[in-house]
Amino acid sequence: MTSLIIPRRTRRSLTPALRGGFPVDRLFEDFWGGFDAAPSAPAGFTPRLDVKETDAEYVVTAELPGLEVKDVEILLEEDVLTVRGEKRAEHSDEKAGYKHVETIAGSFERRLALPTEVDADAVSATSKNGVITITLPKRLAAQPSTRAIPVTSA
Repeated sequence: MTSLIIPRRTRRSLTPALRGGFPVDRLFEDFWGGFDAAPSAPAGFTPRLDVKETDAEYVVTAELPGLEVKDVEILLEEDVLTVRGEKRAEHSDEKAGYKHVETIAGSFERRLALPTEVDADAVSATSKNGVITITLPKRLAAQPSTRAIPVTSA
């Protein structure tokens, strides 16, 4: 018995809009898709957090360009560090016959779960040039202790 294979012909339109590959659908999805979600930050602003760990402490740096210290709140709840704030930006342009003002505002929040307990009374934060550095000392019980163990021959 011989098998007969018939090649399948695809019907492709010469017009991209009729093929389904035209990005009109995506254009509408991108435009209308964001209206049901509440804005969480201006222009997608999410602060970058860098975390360094030593035997004695965690050091968290948050890049917050253009923010003042009064616009940022730092909280430590048990083993979760929260950095939240509000960013505002305003652009004004005046030319002959018209004035254009654009204001962007939104809030952000970053939460970081710490693997060990920290000494909440010794936590400190400093700000310099839009970078906030948070120092979180570990509790003494959480710090690793190293002890040399002598080896004897039997």
